[in-house]
Amino acid sequence: MQQRQGLINGVVAYLLWGIFPLYFVLFARSGAFEIVAYRALWSLVVCLLVLAVMRRLGELRDILAKPKMALAVGVAGLLIATNWTVYVYGVNTDRTLDAALGYFINPLAVAALGVLVLGEKLRPLQWAAILAGLAAVVVLLVGYGQFPFIAITLALSFGTYSLVKKVSGGAVAPVSGLAFETATVAPIALGFLIYLAVAGRSTVDLFSGYGALMATTGVVTAVPLLLFAAAARRVSMITLAMLQYIAPIGQFLLGWLVFHEPMPLSRWLGFGFVWIAILLFVADVALTQRRRH
Repeated sequence: MQQRQGLINGVVAYLLWGIFPLYFVLFARSGAFEIVAYRALWSLVVCLLVLAVMRRLGELRDILAKPKMALAVGVAGLLIATNWTVYVYGVNTDRTLDAALGYFINPLAVAALGVLVLGEKLRPLQWAAILAGLAAVVVLLVGYGQFPFIAITLALSFGTYSLVKKVSGGAVAPVSGLAFETATVAPIALGFLIYLAVAGRSTVDLFSGYGALMATTGVVTAVPLLLFAAAARRVSMITLAMLQYIAPIGQFLLGWLVFHEPMPLSRWLGFGFVWIAILLFVADVALTQRRRH
């Protein structure tokens, strides 16, 4: 039952992340750092309100009372802030397909970390999926002709974030964990926004419609991350790796069909290998479930 609930949480989280480009293009007038600064602060506000309503603010003190746990959750906050910034930058500079590539590569990083750090085992079809994914990465990287900064940074930052959440998530509740993560980056975010205001470079009037729209980043950011945190506590890293293909499929379709970003032959070949990897992962899960029943 726990694993099933975790699977549902993970699927919903990645479906939401898959349609995020449609949301973040609404903030095209603002830079990635400014958007992420507001995301962090408003997410913290949302989490604190939820904890207050649930009368669980004391959980934050519990995290602080354990230095190793506080360090792990703080590192997770810095990793997810890095991921947010690069992602928003990619979407708002017409590189949604680059972002999709990063999240297609990411499951490879997650699965590799699960094997190397946590000692998880890969079944034959999972190995085949990993190899197909690696082939996709090679084809896509060669097709770029330059180092794909956006894709690689997204893959590494969220892959490591997934590992940290898996290692520390069993002892930290999702809401308090996310509150602590955002609190870690909140001083940096607030300092940056103050700098923009003083320098006359802020693009957001908090009392305007655009300011109200920016405030929604708190809820929009918090909901899928809380679902992901709940999933990470209940399913294996390898299962997380499989689920993470959902988001880049949505991003790919948006980048290609809605934003009309270029799709040369090398990209089609690369994404073709990725889809083969997805089919292999799905086949492995189906066969494993059938054997268990």
